[in-house]
Amino acid sequence: MSQHERYENPLTSRYASAEMSRLWGEQRKHGTWRKLWVALAEAEAELGLPITSQQIAELRAHTDDIDFAEARAYEKKLRHDVMAHVHAYGDVCPSARAIIHLGATSCYVTDNTDLILLREGLQMVARRLAGVIQSLAAFARDHRSLACLGFTHMQPAQPTTVGKRACLWAYDLVLDLVEVEHRISGLKARSVKGTTGTQASFLALFDGNHAKVRELENLVAKKLGFDECYAVTGQTYSRKIDSQILDVLSGVAQSAHKLGTDLRILAGRKEMEEPFEADQIGSSAMAYKRNPMRSERICSLARFVISLQSSTANTAATQWLERTLDDSANRRLVLPQAFLAIDAILILLQNVSTGLVVYPQIIAKNLAEELPFMATENLLMAAVQAGGDRQELHERIRVHSQEAAQVVKRQGKPNDMLQRLANDKAFAGVNLASALDSSHFIGRAPEQVDEFLAEVVAPILARCAGENLIAEVHV
Repeated sequence: MSQHERYENPLTSRYASAEMSRLWGEQRKHGTWRKLWVALAEAEAELGLPITSQQIAELRAHTDDIDFAEARAYEKKLRHDVMAHVHAYGDVCPSARAIIHLGATSCYVTDNTDLILLREGLQMVARRLAGVIQSLAAFARDHRSLACLGFTHMQPAQPTTVGKRACLWAYDLVLDLVEVEHRISGLKARSVKGTTGTQASFLALFDGNHAKVRELENLVAKKLGFDECYAVTGQTYSRKIDSQILDVLSGVAQSAHKLGTDLRILAGRKEMEEPFEADQIGSSAMAYKRNPMRSERICSLARFVISLQSSTANTAATQWLERTLDDSANRRLVLPQAFLAIDAILILLQNVSTGLVVYPQIIAKNLAEELPFMATENLLMAAVQAGGDRQELHERIRVHSQEAAQVVKRQGKPNDMLQRLANDKAFAGVNLASALDSSHFIGRAPEQVDEFLAEVVAPILARCAGENLIAEVHV
């Protein structure tokens, strides 16, 4: 079949970065298997097993020149992917053939490789998160004082600022980054645990020497770049680890979905837009449209990642006794695709947050239409200070606001709340114009932006100093 006759995963062909795609590719996976076999042979030799330096050198020389066609042919015959690669490796390392995989079970290579890839994938996600946080921080700083209408229950509420709202988005991602870093720090090696986790095969290799088996386990883990091993395992490391990682990735997707949805709502109100390129087409039929297609794609991919969370949870729940193989096919799909989708989401988020377009006049207009209602508490206090009765004034404001709302909703006319109050003698001593200065209603929002950027974001960006946090959107 030609390339265009078979299904291609759009996560690799359209959305995710080449870097993340390579991480989960066959070359990296099986190249890591071979490096694990080298590490095992080295450690076993260092602890006294009869493995020669020539055998190890031969293994090292062929870690990357994998004949995938040959491995596929072996797997078709043997119906076992690990043994297929053992044989393919042995073909190019004839002197070392006898000691490849010595004492190990398949999960020595498969699980340790997955843990290495999961760690690197999370490190990449952490870097992508930092890039988005950096972009949102710059946007928040630029718009720290731009007053806008706040919403609760999707109804107009007390004003906030555009910059403060961006901090809400950024803080969700900061919380996600904390969880990602926590999972990175907690990852350990499976190392050499044997077929059911008892290390019986390695104990036999070392003639019952328990200390040497423990030393082998720690030595192999160090060679894999881990400081610790999981204390106990069955045949596999606990699939709860996968579930915990998918919880974290789902959390990132949840934050992204919320941000993308907010941007879609604000685009509908014409207050803010994602970047729209000069030749970009919003609709094949409606030429005037500027659809928030990147925010929509963020939400679409995020929904996919959130749905994957249930797969790892169910896999962890159904691993009978020391393990069952019904995890394998599911993990081949879920783990790479979750990382690829999150990678794509965060690349899109950075692109969008770096190029957000704000329309201050529309924001001010929308705020002005609702501000008289928002100002009622301030107006009530001002009228009381001018000598009025609080309860009577409260009732007058309630009646005026209800009538003004009906004018807006039923007649489609502008909000005439201010004019109603101006005509009411009970409010004669109140400076109505001054009471409607939007800066009086945003509280500490600008200062909160400054504090958040200085106290929360700045330390994150300082840790990433010198790293390239910019990624390019494919389509």
